[in-house]
Amino acid sequence: MPVTPPSVVFILALSSDIGAALARHYLGQGASILGTYRTELPADLQANPRVRACACDLADPATTVVLSDFLSAATQPWDIFVSCVGQLSPVGKFLQVDFDQWESAVQVNSTAQLRALHAAYPFRCAGGEVAVVFFAGGGTNNPFTSYSAYCLGKIALIKMCELLDDEAPDLNAFIVGTGWVRTKIHAQTLDAGEAAGANFTTTQRFLAEGQLGTTYADIAAMIDWGCAQGRSVTGGRNFSVVHDAWRSGGHALSAALRADPHHYKLRRHGNSISPSVAPTASATNPVSISA
Repeated sequence: MPVTPPSVVFILALSSDIGAALARHYLGQGASILGTYRTELPADLQANPRVRACACDLADPATTVVLSDFLSAATQPWDIFVSCVGQLSPVGKFLQVDFDQWESAVQVNSTAQLRALHAAYPFRCAGGEVAVVFFAGGGTNNPFTSYSAYCLGKIALIKMCELLDDEAPDLNAFIVGTGWVRTKIHAQTLDAGEAAGANFTTTQRFLAEGQLGTTYADIAAMIDWGCAQGRSVTGGRNFSVVHDAWRSGGHALSAALRADPHHYKLRRHGNSISPSVAPTASATNPVSISA
């Protein structure tokens, strides 16, 4: 199981606001950082000798070779993999957006990140449990109007964490819903204007009023908690930074998760069953995923 502090953290999208913040968090714990960026690294990360990064377009199938070459040359096996990749656009109703752009966005929000994990897996710290962390998005408990490509991709990642937990006993794979965070991703909503529907006004208000939202420190602390708890507690599950009781040790939450293998996983809510089928707790009262 990964220990605190970790030795090497591999972060997809170091140039994202959350990715850069997490890199600084782990550097503060004494870890080394490996990662990717699409645009440009923040100056402080560029100047840090414990940060090694490669330019990478995750939508390109050549990502497999790029990452394999980069991680092989780095000769630093990772013990935490964090993907901070997310793309809201194209924003708009499904039947009104360009399908090729929509399909590409679904890929960026799901399979492109899984391609990166597939390439990075051989370069993990073998012989023990390592952590794999993704970020969820809106629409897990309701429609996310005008953001179908983002929503669908993130839903795929939620289920993939459960599949990885089932297939790979050395991975503690879990996914984190952050809630509202002040990052540059909101520019995609503002650029979309009325196509974003009601979320356009909501986003304008959030930014204009200077609302803090979820802090980077809280996101990092929740991930630290999930890694420290290990696969028996967090593996395959979807967490909410804002709403879940992980703070102050999260002892009650840990006990509840150990007791129920369905908790915080993608399930059909309100199952109806035939009278001829004997009811079970999991069939009649499945627990819906966290927001």
